[in-house]
Amino acid sequence: MATQKLLLLPGDGIGVEVMAEVRRLIAFLNKSGLASFETEEDLVGGSAYDAHGKAISEDAMKRAQEADAVMFGAVGGPKWADVPYEARPEAGLLRLRKDLGLFANLRPAVCYPALADASSLKRELVEGLDIMIVRELTGGVYFGEPKEIVTLENGQKRAVDTQVYTTHEIERIARVAFDLAKVRKGLLHSSEKHNVMKSGVLWKQVVTSVHKAEYPELKLEHILADNCGMQLVRTPKQFDVIVCDNLFGDMLSDVAAMLTGSLGMLPSASLGAADARTGKRKAMYEPVHGSAPDIAGKGLANPIATLASFGMALRYSFGLSEAADRLDAAIADVLGEGLRTKDIAAPGQNAVSTSDMGGAVIKAMERAR
Repeated sequence: MATQKLLLLPGDGIGVEVMAEVRRLIAFLNKSGLASFETEEDLVGGSAYDAHGKAISEDAMKRAQEADAVMFGAVGGPKWADVPYEARPEAGLLRLRKDLGLFANLRPAVCYPALADASSLKRELVEGLDIMIVRELTGGVYFGEPKEIVTLENGQKRAVDTQVYTTHEIERIARVAFDLAKVRKGLLHSSEKHNVMKSGVLWKQVVTSVHKAEYPELKLEHILADNCGMQLVRTPKQFDVIVCDNLFGDMLSDVAAMLTGSLGMLPSASLGAADARTGKRKAMYEPVHGSAPDIAGKGLANPIATLASFGMALRYSFGLSEAADRLDAAIADVLGEGLRTKDIAAPGQNAVSTSDMGGAVIKAMERAR
């Protein structure tokens, strides 16, 4: 069995605690013979700023480039609220995405049966929910230039962010989404704002063209982003795969996240282009939740999103579908047994710690052998 190189970047806040559970899972997989991982670890975010004066060091970036995949925790917190903008903790995450060419962000929103009552929506609306949001990650308004705040002659200030997309950027994210739709339910929704944004007009044109030329057997529906947000709350199970730009993908994936009951439940994968020779993609995997500094160090964090993100790494980077399936089943089993961290516990229900939840998932995997 080939040994895979994995870089762990715990980051700040609860990122440190949830990444500890990934380490335990890797140790189990190595010991059981289900996989073979060699891991390195480095700093990112506020912890990197404290050590190096920047959100990620050149050495850490080199390790990320050389790894088969990167596991990312979370970054940020009030401690670093006043650092220079270019050194803010989030700049480390943005640089990883940009320098690794991670243009495709996959954010599944799955409602486990045992957690249907934890959602803010009625059980019948979310039970069995399984949505995949595909977010373009390296273009759009987050990276477009100019991006600035300038002082005008009259003393007023003007802020500018620029939304920019090219045909190539839209085509490649559309293909990722169509490929996923092909192996799921054959339905893709493309979400933009063509009614008020020129970038939305181009987005709709290009996605339509890719559909007609390469995926005519699939069903494509266009939906305005604001309506998509409303429909996700109204009748979420009408969706399967949704593709959208960087900004709308950021917002809609958080809406979808809360349908499942907690941000602590949702994983994500960020993928680059396939290497022409090896077929491998640069990849980074991370939970959707933030660093939650208010609960950091208290053992209250839910590790499931991070464990499930590692499960996506098993599936998309390492070709270990059997191990990924076993991990997914173990998470479902543990939730079915009634274990809950504080974020998903019912009022009055005893909540387990971060390490207790991680340990229970590993024990469930052991039982499944």
